[in-house]
Amino acid sequence: MFRVERERRVGAEISRETAYGLVSMPRESAGAAKVLAYLRDHWGIENRLHYPRDVSLREDACRVRKGAASQLMAIRRNLVVFLVRRRGWKALPEAMRHYVCHPDESIEVLSSRK
Repeated sequence: MFRVERERRVGAEISRETAYGLVSMPRESAGAAKVLAYLRDHWGIENRLHYPRDVSLREDACRVRKGAASQLMAIRRNLVVFLVRRRGWKALPEAMRHYVCHPDESIEVLSSRK
């Protein structure tokens, strides 16, 4: 078992929370540094992939449910995130606004090997 105390700052506002969890590793090898590294890796995946898909691409709001369509939509979203990152964009919403205003560049992204 572990306890993590987090502090988050947004502007002048500070919020604090305490989270508890379980790990499935022997006590001898589950030191604080290892558990913290595991938690950071988990949230890194959440922030790099799931958050952009859920928020920017509105995956949770998608009503597609029939057959393989939901899997195809997930592949499309992953492809969008991949292509935008490969082009050097850090923020998906900023990239989406750019390509909406420059549709010719959108076609170039899809047809380019870079």
